[in-house]
Formats: sequence, structure tokens, C-alpha cells
Amino acid sequence: MTKHTKNRKLALEKIEEGKLYRLIEAAGLVKEISTTKFDASLDLDIRLGIDPRKSNQMVRGVVTLPNGTGKETRVLVLCTPDKEEEAKNAGADFVGLDEYVEKIKGGWTDMDVIITMPQVMGKVGPLGRVLGPRGLMPNPKSGTVTTDIGKAVSEVKKGKIDFKVDKYGILHASIGKVSFEPQKIVENAREFINTVVKLKPASAKGTYIKSIYLSSTMSPGIKIDAKAFNED
Repeated sequence: MTKHTKNRKLALEKIEEGKLYRLIEAAGLVKEISTTKFDASLDLDIRLGIDPRKSNQMVRGVVTLPNGTGKETRVLVLCTPDKEEEAKNAGADFVGLDEYVEKIKGGWTDMDVIITMPQVMGKVGPLGRVLGPRGLMPNPKSGTVTTDIGKAVSEVKKGKIDFKVDKYGILHASIGKVSFEPQKIVENAREFINTVVKLKPASAKGTYIKSIYLSSTMSPGIKIDAKAFNED
């Protein structure tokens, strides 16, 4: 039998067993049960009624959270010299090409997002062995391979995230921080969930959103009432 810490026991006592919480209720409760001394991240986990083994049921997309993620996103831009100033003005943390390609080949991955352009993918492509396993490989579908470098950097800095269902049919996303006001947590969560709803594969049958859980770092999950989203 799993032993719970004192803080976890107290947190579990505040969650009503079997209850499906409304988003606003969960947003307030997750702040109550978070006991970390740092500003913990808020995570949303959505189990979908799909078969991720089938290519026509893959759910992947991007969303810009209205209130950002609450954390600093380190952005590396791999681009041609004429785009460097644009990248820097938009807030990129690292800008360049050949020198960073060599650093990555050596194992450097001290960034959260990499944005590049089609013209240099010949140099970026071979980095897949290093970047792929870490989820850092630029992809046109997520808007990280583009000629509009400034816009791409700005969106990521403002709270744009990309997501992809895992092999178990579950989506995981960090949607904010415990320090956020409940209404801001709700707005971010609703934006993410509604984006997922719009991406429902035509071949998916039955209930699309099976369950939704909101949690903070090291806290128990709070089950959200998914019925309203399945009715959209």
C-alpha cells in the first residue's frame, strides 16, 4: 500500500471522492492543495477516446494561452544573417546558425524551443538525433519552421505551446502557474481544451474526451467534468 506524506494526505482530504469539478472550482482548489515552496506549474491531462496507433486519429496542434504559461521560455533561432536582427528584436535568447549547429552536435540543448526557416533545414535536419528525443526538433506543423521569424518568436514568448497525444491517447500540457488567479487558470484551461475539441479526428467514434485532470507539481489530480466539452 502506498504511503502518503502529511501534505498529500491533507490535499487528498480536500478533494471530494467521485466528484467531477467545474473548471472554476478546480482552479481554486488546485491553489489550496499545492504545498511546494516554489511557484509550481499547473498541468492539464486529457485522455482521449482515440486510437493513437492509427495515423488518421493522431491529435497534434498548437495553442496560444491567453495568459501565457508563467514561465520563461528560452528560444533559439537558427537562421540566415539577414533574419538575426528580427529574431533578436522579437526576444529570442540565442540567435545564429553554424556555431549553434556545432554546439547541438556536441550535445548542447539548453533551450526550450527552436525556431528555424526552410532555407536552413539542410543544416538543421541532421540534428534530429539530438533534438528529436527531447522534443526540440523544429516542425512546420507547430509553426517552428517559418520565414516569419519575428512572429514565431513573439508567439512562443507570449505563451504558444504545441502538444501531441502520447501512445496511450493522453495529452499533457503545462497551462500556467499556481500563482495565477483562478480566472486566468480557467481561461488558459478552456482555451487548451477547446482547441483539442476542434481537432477531433473525423474517424474517432464514441466519447472523444474521456477525462480531464488538473494538477500542480506534486499535487493530486482534480477530475474536471468533461461533459460540457463533449457536447460542444
